[in-house]
Amino acid sequence: MRSFGRVARTESRVYFTGGTTAVLMGWRESTIDIDLRFDPELDELFRAIPIIKEKLQINVELAAPSDFIPQLPGWHDRCQYIGREGKVSFFHYDLYSQALAKIERGHDHDLLDVTAMIKENLVDRHKLLDLFERIKPDLYKYPAIDPPSFTKAVNLITEIR
Repeated sequence: MRSFGRVARTESRVYFTGGTTAVLMGWRESTIDIDLRFDPELDELFRAIPIIKEKLQINVELAAPSDFIPQLPGWHDRCQYIGREGKVSFFHYDLYSQALAKIERGHDHDLLDVTAMIKENLVDRHKLLDLFERIKPDLYKYPAIDPPSFTKAVNLITEIR
C-alpha cells in the first residue's frame, strides 16, 4: 500500500479482492497472490506492480469479481475502507461480489472463504441470494458461466441450516 501511495500523483482507489481480503480480514493465514483493481487505471500504479512483486516476492494479479460475474447493483457502496497512503485510498472489493465470484469458480478454498464470510457475519445468506437473483438475467454475458450449475451452487451455500 505504501508503494502505491508513493507513486500515485492522482487521487485513486485500489480495491483488494480474493486472498488479499481473506488475509487482511483474518479468516485465512496466507495467499499466493495479491488480487486488485485500480480506479482510475493510472499508468504510475501499473508501473509500480513489477517493483512491488519483486520487493514482496509475491504475484500481483489484476482481477476483480466483475471480471467473472456481472457487476452487482450497489457494489461500490459495499466496499469496505482499509486506509489511505498518499493519494491512494484502499478498499476491500464488495464482499458479496467476492462471495458470488468464488461460488462461481467453485474451488475448495474459494468455498471455504465464502463459508468463513458467512460464519463471520460479513455476508448475509439472504442478501447474497437476493443479489444473485438480481444478476441472473445478465449471466448470458459471461459465456464461461453455466447458469444452472451456478444457481445450484448459490442455492447450496445460501441454504439456511
